[in-house]
Amino acid sequence: MYDIVIIGGGIVGLATALQIQNASPGLTIVLLEKESSLARHQTGNNSGVIHSGLYYKPGSLKATNCIRGYNLLLDFCTTHEIPFDLCGKIVVATEQQELPLLENLFIRGRQNGLGNLKKLKGEELKEYEPHVTGLAGMFVPQTGIVDYTRVANKYGEVFQKNGGTVHLGEKVLDIQHSSSKSVVITRKTSYTSKLVINCAGLYSDKVARMTVPDLNVKIIPFRGEYYKLKKDKEHLVKNLIYPVPDPNFPFLGVHFTRMAKGGVEAGPNAVLAFSREGYKKSDIRVGELTESLAWPGFRKVAAKYWRTGMGEMYRSFSKAAFTKALQKLLPEIQESDLAEGGAGVRAQACDRNGGLVDDFLILENTGVINVCNAPSPAATSSLAIGETVSKLALARF
Repeated sequence: MYDIVIIGGGIVGLATALQIQNASPGLTIVLLEKESSLARHQTGNNSGVIHSGLYYKPGSLKATNCIRGYNLLLDFCTTHEIPFDLCGKIVVATEQQELPLLENLFIRGRQNGLGNLKKLKGEELKEYEPHVTGLAGMFVPQTGIVDYTRVANKYGEVFQKNGGTVHLGEKVLDIQHSSSKSVVITRKTSYTSKLVINCAGLYSDKVARMTVPDLNVKIIPFRGEYYKLKKDKEHLVKNLIYPVPDPNFPFLGVHFTRMAKGGVEAGPNAVLAFSREGYKKSDIRVGELTESLAWPGFRKVAAKYWRTGMGEMYRSFSKAAFTKALQKLLPEIQESDLAEGGAGVRAQACDRNGGLVDDFLILENTGVINVCNAPSPAATSSLAIGETVSKLALARF
């Protein structure tokens, strides 16, 4: 018998466990993870960027949690001697129609409390990134880089050191719910608790449906594929270089990221993954793919974004097309400069009406709290999301 069972050992589940424990050390908490180690999926396969909170609608959960989470993350890393680098990034407009979008982004950053944002003329871009070409840009000093796998494992270490329990290799099969308690059934055993918190990431909707059968959202997995700059070309990128995001597409577009672990990544694109953990094109689970394609909301998204989606898919199979997209920011880059990199899969909630859920989505029901949408910037925001969920959880005790 536990007070709280948390499902999911990614950075959000671990941060939630840690924040509840900090707020109420007397509660008994167990965290269940289906893999043999923590942070194996979204946490361990993202680009390692500490996001500033630039892009998000003022007042949204993403905006408030990102900015609060940013400060909590930096404090945690400093306390626990996890290296990070607030190197800053530039956002570059390469076409005339992007200039008003860049201005809107600058205003939004200011609304979200970002000080010291700096507008850059075309020639000033080279002071920050000598090999970049653009019409105008913006420098965002708050952006940084960190190794989120290391951060997540430290969350887990601190949580366990302070009396929390983590069980690996515990895939949840069912949740049986009554008015006063829930029984979480895994492959190995079962756990009884007063409250279940679902932070299952790519499977968060499936876990949520165990207690909320009429859930209105489904996770659609989007794979983001990266190339790496070859060693002798890493000098072309000093820090982080981003395009102005396309307002007609819910992803940021290909960019360049210096990594905390070394090297420079170029990407990602955004293509439908053929399984929830489909890190390669060959990773296909027919049942999961069929579910995605059959979801009415996804079919509406596909109808709306088909042209952009086809371009993303083409870049997935054509290195030349991927290179061409990168050359908008860095004209010197050649196909031969790129080596195949890794890939991540983003868990993107999609509602039945065809809306890609733009904000974090936390749903409360009797005996359960479901974190049903926590894509980027969830890693940066993790301790703030944990704090938000902790307040909801502790209101029940």
